[in-house]
Amino acid sequence: MMGKEKPVSRLRIGRPLRAGLMLGSALSLVLLAGCHWDMWIQPKALPLQRSAFFPNQMASRPPVPNTVEHTFGQAILHTDNPYFTGMANGKLVTQIPAEAFLHFPGNTPQERLRAMLERGQDRFTIFCTPCHGALGDGNGMIAQRGFALRRQPGNYHTDRLRNMPDGHFFDVITNGYGVMFSYASRVQDPADRWAIVAYIRALQLSQHATTNDVPPAEMQRLQAEGAAQPGGTPIGR
Repeated sequence: MMGKEKPVSRLRIGRPLRAGLMLGSALSLVLLAGCHWDMWIQPKALPLQRSAFFPNQMASRPPVPNTVEHTFGQAILHTDNPYFTGMANGKLVTQIPAEAFLHFPGNTPQERLRAMLERGQDRFTIFCTPCHGALGDGNGMIAQRGFALRRQPGNYHTDRLRNMPDGHFFDVITNGYGVMFSYASRVQDPADRWAIVAYIRALQLSQHATTNDVPPAEMQRLQAEGAAQPGGTPIGR
C-alpha cells in the first residue's frame, strides 16, 4: 500500500523569492544612501540670476574687457573688416556690406536678397520678437509681461532708429546695447546678423512706405485693379 505523498513545503518555495526581494531592498537602500538633497540644491549661479557677490548683482558675467575672440582655423581676426564688425574707419557702416549677400543662395542679387530676408525673418522671429515684437514695435511678450516697466524695448519705427546706420543694428546684436546683452553667442554667423539687419529695414519700410516706394509696373497694376472696382479710386491719386 502506497503511502500518502508529503506536501511540498511552502517555506522552501518562497525562500528564493524572499531572498531576491531582500537583496533588491538592500541594493535600493545602498543607492538611496548615496543620494542627498545637496546634489540638487547646491551653490551655483543660473543664467541671468541675481547675485549679491558682484557689484551689479548679475550672476552672468560679461567677457573680460579687451578680450579678443579667437576662432580656431582663422589666422586673421577680421578686426578691420566691416562684414565682421559693422564698422569702417572707426565709423558705423551705412549699408550692409556686399560680402554679406554672397553668403546666401541665388543666381541674381534679387534672389540673394530674398534669401537673406527670409533667413533674417527666421532669426528675428526666434531671437528678437520676444522683446521687440513681430512688428518691431517693442511690444513683445517679455515687454508685455513686465519688462517694459523697467525699460521699454527699442521700437524700430521711431525716427531715431529709422535714421540709424545699418552698422548700428549689427553692432547692437554683436555687443549689446543698454539692457540688451550681446547675442553674438546665439547668432554666431555674421551673415545671420546682417540678415536680421536687412529684415529690420524691411519691417521699417512696411510701416513707413509710400506710393513712391512701389515699383512703376506694380503701381500700374494696383491702379488698374482699383479703378476696375465699383466706386474704387485709383491708388496714388
